[in-house]
Amino acid sequence: MMNDIKKIGVLTSGGDSPGMNAAIRAVVRSSIYENKEVFGICRGYRGLINGEIEQMHSHSVSNIIQRGGTILKSARSMEFMEYEGRQKAHENLIKHGIDALIVIGGDGTFTGANIFMDEFDYPIIGLPGTIDNDLYGTDFTIGYDTAINTVMEAVDKIRDTADSHERLFIIEVMGRDAGFIALRSGIATGAEKILIPESTTYIENLFRLLQQDRKKNKTSGIIIVAEGDDSGGAIEVAKKINEKFEDFETRISILGHIQRGGSPTAMDRFRASIMGYAAVQAILEGQRGIMVGIVDKDIAYTPFEKSIKHHQSINPVLLEISRILS
Repeated sequence: MMNDIKKIGVLTSGGDSPGMNAAIRAVVRSSIYENKEVFGICRGYRGLINGEIEQMHSHSVSNIIQRGGTILKSARSMEFMEYEGRQKAHENLIKHGIDALIVIGGDGTFTGANIFMDEFDYPIIGLPGTIDNDLYGTDFTIGYDTAINTVMEAVDKIRDTADSHERLFIIEVMGRDAGFIALRSGIATGAEKILIPESTTYIENLFRLLQQDRKKNKTSGIIIVAEGDDSGGAIEVAKKINEKFEDFETRISILGHIQRGGSPTAMDRFRASIMGYAAVQAILEGQRGIMVGIVDKDIAYTPFEKSIKHHQSINPVLLEISRILS
C-alpha cells in the first residue's frame, strides 16, 4: 500500500484550535520523510471545491509550531454538504493526483469526510482539532489544553477584580454541547459553581449556595457557565440572580473567541506532532476512515462513525470534586 500512495493532501476545517499548525507541520514533514509529495488545501472543504491546492515543502512549515490558528485557513462549506459539491472536490483531488487526504477538525469535519469517503472510495484519516475535547477516541483533542489554560488565566485576573470590589462574576466559556472547558477550568480556578450542558442546572440550588456563602461572609465569587448550559448562559444566570438577590453586585464576562487563539501549550504541540506523524503512517499502512487519537499515552485509531456518534462523556467524579472543593 505504501508504494501506491504518492501524494498526500492535508486540510483544516471547522473552528480553529491552537496546535493545528503543529499538526500540519508534522503531516508535511512526515510525508516528505517517506518520500511522498504533500499538498496543502486552503480553507477546508470550500478550498477543496474551489481548487485552492498548493504543494508544500519542508520550509513551508518552518516557524509555525508556536503559532495559533491555522496557516491553511479554515472555512464552513455549505456546498460540500451537497453531492455536487463533494463531486467537485473529488475531481480536484484527482486533477492534482492526490491519493489520500488527512483532515484536521472536529465532529462536522469527520461527518463530511465519512460521507465523502464512502461515496468516492477515497482514503481519509482524521486528526481531532477542536478545543471542545468532545470527540470519542482520544483523551485530549488538539487545542483543548491551550483553551483551558487561556480560561484559567482570564479567570485568575477577573477574580482579582471580584475580590477588590466584592462582586459576583458570571463567566461564560465555550461549550455549546460539551462542558469540558467549563469543568476543568472551573476546578483549576476554584470557581464557586460550574454549570455545564451535561448536568441539569437547578437554579434554586444555586441560590441556596449563594446564600450559604453570604452567611460565611464570602463577599465575592466566580460562577463559570458553559454557553450551552440549560440555564441559558451567563446573561440569563445573572438576570435570575439579580431578581432573587437585590443586594448582590454581579458582573458578566463572556470570554468568547479568545479561547480559540493564542500560542499552543507544550502538550498541544506535542500531541499534535505525534498525531500528525501517526496519521501519515496510517495512510501508508492502508488505513482509512479513522481518527487518530491518544488514549492512555498510546496512539489509538477510532472509526469516524464511532468518533462522531459516541462523544466523550463527562466524568461524574469531577463534578463531585468541584462541588466539594468549592
